[in-house]
Amino acid sequence: MGRRKVEIKRIENKSSRQVTFCKRRNGLIEKARQLSVLCGSSVAVLIVSSTGKVYSSSSGDR
Repeated sequence: MGRRKVEIKRIENKSSRQVTFCKRRNGLIEKARQLSVLCGSSVAVLIVSSTGKVYSSSSGDR
């Protein structure tokens, strides 16, 4: 069974929105780390939540 296509729109349920944010944030940071390792590049990710909290991640030599 394949993955479903997700309609991109705002999630109205606050708890579901928070769970989705956390999962996608962690997935995005992991993909950035993989890109850095595979390509030997420097990568920086900056994410700001709707509450204003800042999440950052960087990798590379610089």
